[in-house]
Amino acid sequence: MQIYEELVARGLIAQVTNEEEIKNMVNEGKATFYIGFDPTADSLHVGHFMALCLMKRLQMAGNKPIALLGGGTGMVGDPSGRSDMRSMMTPETIQHNCDCFKEQMSRFIDFSDGKALMINNAEWLMDLNYVEFLREVGPHFSVNNMLRAECYKQRMEKGLSFLEFNYMLMQSYDFYELFQRYGCNMQFGGDDQWSNMLGGTELIRRKLGKDAHAMTITLLLNSEGKKMGKTQSGAVWLDPNKTSPFDFYQYWRNVNDADVLKCLRMLTFLPLEQIDEMDQWEGSQLNQAKEILAFELTKLVHGEEEALKAQEGARALFSAGGASTANMPTCELTEEDFKENAIDILSVLQKSGLAASRSEARRNVEQGGVSVDGTQVKDIKASFTKEQFEGEGLVFKRGKKNFMKVVLK
Repeated sequence: MQIYEELVARGLIAQVTNEEEIKNMVNEGKATFYIGFDPTADSLHVGHFMALCLMKRLQMAGNKPIALLGGGTGMVGDPSGRSDMRSMMTPETIQHNCDCFKEQMSRFIDFSDGKALMINNAEWLMDLNYVEFLREVGPHFSVNNMLRAECYKQRMEKGLSFLEFNYMLMQSYDFYELFQRYGCNMQFGGDDQWSNMLGGTELIRRKLGKDAHAMTITLLLNSEGKKMGKTQSGAVWLDPNKTSPFDFYQYWRNVNDADVLKCLRMLTFLPLEQIDEMDQWEGSQLNQAKEILAFELTKLVHGEEEALKAQEGARALFSAGGASTANMPTCELTEEDFKENAIDILSVLQKSGLAASRSEARRNVEQGGVSVDGTQVKDIKASFTKEQFEGEGLVFKRGKKNFMKVVLK
């Protein structure tokens, strides 16, 4: 199976401009392709993860990726998939975020010896003359067609600023510049970028009379049709300081049964034959599939050592006892947290982050959703002595998926 056929089999491809052309280019390793990353935060997240994996797959097949950092487009903000305008960032914040992206991308993409490029579109966007840009690019875009694009259409009721209306032109101009400067003949992106990507292929055709191609990646949705990579506390980040390797592992370990095989196909590098065998798995075997998924993805993002630690910590939570809790997420209590050598359960839940407030902690306990070292606690006045937190400490559990080892500092 060649790379294009594998991408199809894994369910990664949503839309293409010319399938036969793209298939031949990709399979023969002749694609110089780009994916854009606007620096809206100081870390990439799970939403970027599939794009990084696609870049890695295509590079392994001999194609050349360009990671385009949006130092220029980040000054405007992409309206796609948003119900309101993004907050404006300072140039210093954008540069800092770009630097963070570079470091994270290098774990996935080999940038050595011209095998890949990392470029910032601020190089050409920040010095553009507005009138010249309007004359050079503006005539090639129909406002009527732009307003029919999904990324703008969904904003018409709430209001679309002229600032954001420029975004399609800027992204199209990126493709035009990359085509001329680096021979970039293809753009990949999420399926919500389709209109912007077609704008780029059309601009190249109109101005240069040449063909360029676009392909969108299937959005990572769960079985309920919602984007994956979000938790109650926010995005699942690739930065270990924002989402710990343990929490990253746990996110994938806890995906719905209906989503595990799809995630294995789309996100891991396991052979399709191995994943297809799991199609027959049921019950407890599905938990094994989730462990495989969580381990493979944590290894990709954080390395094998951290993946093994996260796996060991997660297994200890479900063991009958005797397993090591060394690699669980840990909260440290200080002497000041204790009154007369004791601390109540509501305080522990709040200080450990398992509950946002004492009132939420009270509800969790009263509803039977809290256990300590495997024993359910329903008394809101339950308290623990300083000595109980010494050594290995105590493992507090809220609900089915939230755990914290609590120790004395």
